[in-house]
Amino acid sequence: MVMDAPLPGGIGLSHIGAYEWEAADGVCGGSPHLHLACTEAYVVTGGRGAVQTLGIADGYRETPLEPGVIAWFTPGTVHRMVNGGGLRVTVLMQNGGLPEAGDAVFTFPPEVLADPAAYAAAAALPAKEGPEAEAAARKRRDLAVEGYQALRTALADGDDAPLRAFHEAAARLVAPKVTDWRERWREGALAAAERTGTHLDALGQGDASHLAEGGVRAAGPTRRGGYGMCGRRDEYELPGTTLPYYGE
Repeated sequence: MVMDAPLPGGIGLSHIGAYEWEAADGVCGGSPHLHLACTEAYVVTGGRGAVQTLGIADGYRETPLEPGVIAWFTPGTVHRMVNGGGLRVTVLMQNGGLPEAGDAVFTFPPEVLADPAAYAAAAALPAKEGPEAEAAARKRRDLAVEGYQALRTALADGDDAPLRAFHEAAARLVAPKVTDWRERWREGALAAAERTGTHLDALGQGDASHLAEGGVRAAGPTRRGGYGMCGRRDEYELPGTTLPYYGE
């Protein structure tokens, strides 16, 4: 379904309260992962923390997060949200709907990434709420941190081969989903951009008729406190723009 008035540019939107669970390395926070087709932005609204990133070009970086900071990372950037105390972030996602459709791959160890069934089992949550869901989300986070630590250590030693291998494994995992992603992109972000072109063509000819269709829309979260990749997630189910992580 294409929304008649999607969020600007067909973006996705959610709010995240970073996980407070401590990982094996003593860091509290989320599950390291990357996106393959989407740029993601954090708009920090509360608390303190950081985002740790791994990239072929940038290496390892840790960017401090505090209210007012906007940090964004392009496809291929492994990112890990770190909670320094009450961290709250509004997430803006390019190509709304694609991450929810699978454009997000956890940094699980190579043997898990090599087996699509094993990956799916490790990434899934058995329930939306309750102790079982929390335990599974924490187990998933810890497995992603395990793989992430190996990538980070190798990169610090000047060896980017494991990160490149992770990129290739992630691409293999998502390849069967790309046809669906393309349709979501066409109906969402691309359609929004093309509407701007149509409006510019009209305005160039002195045609203001589309302005008569202007109006306001409003929406509240359709799900609060879901278990997302980085923390507890408030979601907006806006057709053609963003959808909940139903599998989480």
